[in-house]
Amino acid sequence: MTDEKKKVVVAFSGGLDTSYTVARLAREGWRVYAACANTGGFTAGQLERNRANALRLGATEYVTLDVTREYYRKSLRFMIFGNVLRNNCYPISVSSERIFQAIAIARYAREIGAQAIAHGSTGAGNDQIRFDMTFLVMAPGVEIITLTRDEGLTRQQEVDYLNSIGFEADFAKLKYSYNVGLWGTSICGGELNDPAQGLPEQAYLKHPTAVEPTELRLSFTRGELTAVDGQAYTDPIAAIQAVEERGAAYAIGRDCNVGDTIVGIKGRVGFEAAAPVLIISAHRELEKRTLSKWQQYWKDQVGTWYGMFLHESQYLEPVMPDIEAMLESSQRNVTGTVILRLRPLGFDMVGVEADGDLLRSRLGEYGETQTGWTAAEAKGFIKLMSTPLRVYYGAHPDERR
Repeated sequence: MTDEKKKVVVAFSGGLDTSYTVARLAREGWRVYAACANTGGFTAGQLERNRANALRLGATEYVTLDVTREYYRKSLRFMIFGNVLRNNCYPISVSSERIFQAIAIARYAREIGAQAIAHGSTGAGNDQIRFDMTFLVMAPGVEIITLTRDEGLTRQQEVDYLNSIGFEADFAKLKYSYNVGLWGTSICGGELNDPAQGLPEQAYLKHPTAVEPTELRLSFTRGELTAVDGQAYTDPIAAIQAVEERGAAYAIGRDCNVGDTIVGIKGRVGFEAAAPVLIISAHRELEKRTLSKWQQYWKDQVGTWYGMFLHESQYLEPVMPDIEAMLESSQRNVTGTVILRLRPLGFDMVGVEADGDLLRSRLGEYGETQTGWTAAEAKGFIKLMSTPLRVYYGAHPDERR
C-alpha cells in the first residue's frame, strides 16, 4: 500500500463471506467502503444491522444503494411482459436481482474512484459470474478481489478469523441458506442435496395462515399491474408487495427448480414466490384473451430468451433493449382484470374482464354458432386446407396411416 490508502468497495450483504472480506481487507491496509445493494430483500432493521456490523468490522464507510425501483423499471416489468419462468417453473427471483446489485456496486465504485471491488462469491456458483462480468464491463480497469474464491476458504476458517479480531457474530452453519428479494425467496441446502427428497414445511419462511378460499382480482394496464382487489396503485413495487401478502397467506408459489447453471453443472433450488407466480399466471391468462395467436407465439420466444440472458449474466448484451422493445410493444392491448381463487398451497383461474377480450367475437361463438361465414364457406375452407395433404397422399398412397 502507498501512504494514500487504496479504496475498495465490498459488495456487503452482511453474511459470513462479505463480513470476512471487509475485516480482512481493512486490516490489510485498504480503505473499505461497504456497500449493500438492496433490490427489495432487506428490512430497515437488517440494513441498520448491516451498517453497524460493517463499521465494527473495519469499514471506513457504509452505504445502502436502493435500486429496487431501477430493477423494476429496467427489467422486472419486462419479465412480467414476457411471462418469464425458467423451465416453466422458476421466476428467476434473486438471480435477476444480482445483475442490478452488481451494476449499483460498479456505479458506486466509479463515483468514489475506487481501485478495487470485492465480493464474497465462491467458485462453484452462478453469482461469481454475474458479479465479475458486470464489474468487468461497468467498471473497466478496477481490480476484482474475491478472497473466498481465490483462497478456497472454508466457513470455519472465516469464522475463526472473525473471532480472532473480536467479532463474534453468530455465523453458525444453517441447514438452509436463503436469498430474499422483491421477486421471491430462493432456498438451498438441506434435503435439496438429496435428489430424491423435497423440502419439508419447516424449510419455508412463509407458512399458510389462511384456510378459506377467497378471490383475488389483479388489474393490468398495458401489461403492468395497476390494481389489486380494486385498489389502484401508482407504485408498482407496492402493488407487488400487496399480492405477495395475499398469496403468502396461502403459501402459494412454492416449488423446486432443477436446471443448468452458467458453469455447466445441474443445480437444484427451492423457492417461494407468491407474487411472481400469481402475477405471471394472471398476466398470461389476460394475454390469451387480448393477443393474437402469432403475438403470443413470438412473444413467448423472445420472453424465453430474455429470461435465459438474465439468468446467465447477459443483461448487458446489446440485444436486450431490442427484446424489451418488442415485449413492451406487445402489451399495448393487455389491459383488464383477472380473477383468481386462492386456496391453501394453490389457486385456480376464474375469469377475465377486458374490453379488448378477443373471446367476445361477433363472428362466432366456439362450438355454438357462427355469423361471420356460411356452412358452404366452412366446407370450402376445409377442403382447401386439406389440399396439400391430398396432393401428397395422392402421390404416396402407401404412406397413409
